[in-house]
Amino acid sequence: MEAQYVYIALAAAFGLFMAWGIGANDVANAMATSVGSNALTIKQAIIVAAVFEFAGAVLAGGEVTSTIRKGIVDADLMQGNEVLLIYGMLAALLSAGTWLLIASRNGWPVSTTHSIVGAIVGFAAVGIGIDAVQWGKVGTIVMSWVVSPLTAGFIAYLIYMSVQKLILHQDNPLEKAKRYVPVYIFFAAFTITLVTILKGLKHVGLELGVRDSYLLATAIAVGIALIGAFFISKIKPDPKAEKSRHFYTVEKVFGVLMIVTACGMAFAHGSNDVANAIGPLAAVIGIATTGSISAKSTLPIWVLLIGGGGIVVGLATYGRHVIATVGKKITQLTPSRGFAAELAAATTIVIASGTGMPISTTHTLVGAVLGVGMARGIDAIDLRVVTRIFASWVVTIPAGAILAIVFFFVFKTVLP
Repeated sequence: MEAQYVYIALAAAFGLFMAWGIGANDVANAMATSVGSNALTIKQAIIVAAVFEFAGAVLAGGEVTSTIRKGIVDADLMQGNEVLLIYGMLAALLSAGTWLLIASRNGWPVSTTHSIVGAIVGFAAVGIGIDAVQWGKVGTIVMSWVVSPLTAGFIAYLIYMSVQKLILHQDNPLEKAKRYVPVYIFFAAFTITLVTILKGLKHVGLELGVRDSYLLATAIAVGIALIGAFFISKIKPDPKAEKSRHFYTVEKVFGVLMIVTACGMAFAHGSNDVANAIGPLAAVIGIATTGSISAKSTLPIWVLLIGGGGIVVGLATYGRHVIATVGKKITQLTPSRGFAAELAAATTIVIASGTGMPISTTHTLVGAVLGVGMARGIDAIDLRVVTRIFASWVVTIPAGAILAIVFFFVFKTVLP
């Protein structure tokens, strides 16, 4: 009886640590472009992210336990030896959290999904046997390293080229911005609402069909575009500021848009990626309380609160390092460029949700920022920063796996 409380307490502590790592590293995906383009200050970004990430995690981050059970490890091989799976999940949480701490300190935007996947693969291969790992799943995840940044980069390139052609390169850019930005707001709101419906709300039990999802997203997007158009029509040109900074007023129009996209991305991210922290935690609670792997355990609300709370604290304490890398160091962002990157990232996530492609929000957004940089020529990108980011991606799965193997044997030796 004592042992199960030890397992649950450790799982809660390590789950909180992992959620902290997600906040420190991954929330930059939702906020980096807004901060980098000066649409939001770092303080405002932390407040926006705190509200929307927490809401996403707690309201829409529910039934995520099954992914861990049926995803990367063949849990049926552990029937009769459930305690090994508990050690493995504890090791996975602690190793992924540790890797995220190292990456965040260095300002490397790595994938939290890949950190936990690498950790689970490591303990499963050593603790259960090579056959227990679903290698096909791991292969598709490695594929997504290439596919998601390329897709997002290509879309961001096209979006930013359209912004240049329709608005920035015109004789009267402010007039054109007032005409076209509501259209961009519609697409941004539509895409991000769709991300939220497809990735978020299914956890709450709101199972909408594809047609209904698209109709609801369209209706919400029209409403947001009309509100956006109203606010944009009120923006007056500022000739004094225009002299010192070309396109000052136009970029102000895009600044309105960036705040909309940041809120939506934060909610979708909270609902989706909180799974990386609470999936293994839920698995441990399920086994510790029922004694069986196959039993479907309900998710206590305190688990979601740990996930949401940890994410917010991670962002507030360490988030600025990764935000600086993605938002400022890859290429110089303005609100129009940041918007192009964020809309491209959201579009890629929608495509991935529809096709079932495993995707990393981190890789997607970095690819999108690169695409915007490419639209201005290769000189606009700091290639040294990009090389360091790519290197940290490649190291993530092996790092998670090695750390998990070490922790797994420690737990096996020390725990009851």
